[in-house]
Amino acid sequence: MAMFEFGKDLRRLFVQARESEDLGWVELIGVDLLALEARALTTDGGRVSCAHPSQTWRRASVLWREHARRTGWPDSITRALTTADDALKAAKTEDDRAWAALARSMALMTRFDLFGDPDALVEAGECVRATTPRRLATLACSAGVYARLRARQARLSEKASDRMDAAALMDAALHALQKHNPVEADDLRLDNAALALEGGILQRDARLLDQAGRDLTALVESSSPDARPLTRARALALCGAGLSALAAMAGDKAAMQAGHAMFEAAADQFTPDHSPMDWAAIQVARAADLETPEQPLAEAEALIAGHGTVLGALAGDLLNAREIDAAASGGDVVALTRIETRVRRRLAERVGAPTAVEWAVDQIAMARLMIARSDLLGCEPDQAAFVLAEAAEAAREFGVPVLADRAKGLMMGLSVRA
Repeated sequence: MAMFEFGKDLRRLFVQARESEDLGWVELIGVDLLALEARALTTDGGRVSCAHPSQTWRRASVLWREHARRTGWPDSITRALTTADDALKAAKTEDDRAWAALARSMALMTRFDLFGDPDALVEAGECVRATTPRRLATLACSAGVYARLRARQARLSEKASDRMDAAALMDAALHALQKHNPVEADDLRLDNAALALEGGILQRDARLLDQAGRDLTALVESSSPDARPLTRARALALCGAGLSALAAMAGDKAAMQAGHAMFEAAADQFTPDHSPMDWAAIQVARAADLETPEQPLAEAEALIAGHGTVLGALAGDLLNAREIDAAASGGDVVALTRIETRVRRRLAERVGAPTAVEWAVDQIAMARLMIARSDLLGCEPDQAAFVLAEAAEAAREFGVPVLADRAKGLMMGLSVRA
């Protein structure tokens, strides 16, 4: 009897959590249960008996978006957009319409994060600008979403002035958002810290680096591993990425080890199946150091392969680089030919037109092979620079500057050799 009562209490608490505006509890459940909850809310929103269909569909959109964020599944983003549209159709007040539009905007922003294509950010911005919220909580969320969109666009523009404008918007939005929506506020703080960290590294600006460090430390300390494991892990992973980048620039082995320790701490917050994309992102960030083992990177790539995500492409590019370097260092021309055959087959057998990021990864692999073969045979990689230039341009236009920078790095290596 006691067990039965406990089960009733547990279900009651879960229902209360589902109806709460604070969705921090979502971080505690795995992706399978998350999908079940999203499906249940999607169905509930369409019932005649549903008292608030717009709010129900909006919450379904939030859960589908989180499911996509953790799994990289395109279908989940499609459902997040569809349920946001359903919420908008069912809206009866200006605030309900604003919340539905913001749900769609955040789903589009997540689609950009996962799959690239800056057009998603343009559409997301149009959704935000179309809102006319009345309540302070809705206004705060709208300001936060707009600031996060501007941050992504600033990172693509690579202009210091755009970064400063986006940072100012995020600082202003954060004060209001912390009071009304702590979960969205934490996402904003992560984006703010990432922008400051990246800007500090690119500009060698100690002030920006200190700011990012303080913000991330505060976020780690305020995020309990028992209540907000994913937020804590994401903050720790950013700390590790920043420290590793600085250590690589300074050639500091001790700092590099400290960065690895932060990655390990981040990965310990959850299991790979709880949030495959988060776990894979940690392994990809760690793999930037060539001394790290290849197996975790290969496991990460296998875990998220097949969905066409940017993260999967970055993992695949790192694996290509390691495999080609290993064959080249061993003087194995046959192995290089085998890798080339595989890349060409992948290009030929891919169903449908490849995305820009997939195409760029394959082109970078072909350029790496040209360079490796030229080193072994003592000839010039005549087409490599052209191939890399096209790959860099495609990656940049599709909103994946990390991949574009890798291609440009190889091009710089070619110019030094010349």
